[in-house]
Amino acid sequence: MTDHPIIAIAGAGGDLGARIARALIARGATVRAIVRHGLTDMEQSRIADLGVTLVAADPGNVTEVAAAVAGATCVVSALNGLRDVMIDRQGVLLDAAVLAGVPRFIPSDYAADFTKTRPGDNRNFDLRREFMARADQIAIARPIKITSVLNGAFMDMLGREMPIIQSRISRVLYWNDADQVLDFTTKNDVAAFVAAAAIDARTPRFLRIAGDTISAKGLAQAMTVVTRTPYKALWVGSTWMLSGVIGIARRLAPQPNDTFPAWQGMQYMRDQFSGRAQLTPLDNDRYPDLRWTSVQQMMETRVAAGIAPA
Repeated sequence: MTDHPIIAIAGAGGDLGARIARALIARGATVRAIVRHGLTDMEQSRIADLGVTLVAADPGNVTEVAAAVAGATCVVSALNGLRDVMIDRQGVLLDAAVLAGVPRFIPSDYAADFTKTRPGDNRNFDLRREFMARADQIAIARPIKITSVLNGAFMDMLGREMPIIQSRISRVLYWNDADQVLDFTTKNDVAAFVAAAAIDARTPRFLRIAGDTISAKGLAQAMTVVTRTPYKALWVGSTWMLSGVIGIARRLAPQPNDTFPAWQGMQYMRDQFSGRAQLTPLDNDRYPDLRWTSVQQMMETRVAAGIAPA
C-alpha cells in the first residue's frame, strides 16, 4: 500500500460512484474520475466537487481510456446499465487497465452472490456472470488482479424500490420462509468498503459483506421498535408463484431497455428468498476501522430526519 495511491474510477457521476469517490478521498487516495467527452459545465463541477481530478476519454476507445488510467494502482468500475454498459463499456475499461499496466481492477458487481444463483433466473446477474467469465480469462493471461465486492441488496432501497416493507398495513412481505435471512448493506457502507479494498493490494478474487443479515421476521421486529407499531411478517406466496408473476410481468411490460424494471426487482427478491444468493462467508472484519449500519439503525435515522421509515 502506498501513502497516496492513485485510484481511477469510472462512474463517479452516479450515486454509488460518487460515494466511492468520496470514501477514497477520505482514505487519502488521489482519485481520477474517468468521464466522457462533452460533459456540461454543471456536470463537470458536480463531479469535480467530490475532490477528484476529471480525465476525459471516449468510453469506446481502449487507447484513450488506457491513457486516462495510466499510473493508477487500481481501476474501480461503478458503471451501471445493461449489456452496452456492463459488458461492452466495462470491457473497454478492463482492456484499457490491462493495456496501461494497472495491477488491479474492481468490476461493478455490487450485488447479492450471483456466483451461486442459476443462469437465466436474473438478467442483471447474468450480465455480471458473463463479465466475470471474461475478466477471469483475461486475468489468467495478463498480470491484473480482479476483485469483486458482493454486498447483497442496497439497504437504502428497503421500503422504497424494494417494497417488501408495507407501512400502510404494518407488514413485511415474504416468499417461502419468514426465517430465510436476507443480506442488506447501505450504499455508504459499500462505498467505504470498496474504497478500502481499492487501496488494499492483497485482496482475494471475491469479498462478501453485509451490513445486516436479517429475516422477514427480523425486519418486522426492527420496524416494530422503530415505529412503535406492531409489525408482522406476511406470507405472499412461494418463490415458484413469484416466478409465475415474473413471467407475466415480462410479457405485459418487457421494458428491455430499462436497467431496473419491476420484474427485475422481482427476480432479485426471488434469488434472495430462495437462499441461493446469500452471502457467506462474510469479510466484514477485513478492515477493522469500518462500522456497519443495521436495518434498525437506518430506519431510526430516517425517522430522526423526519422521513417516513418505509
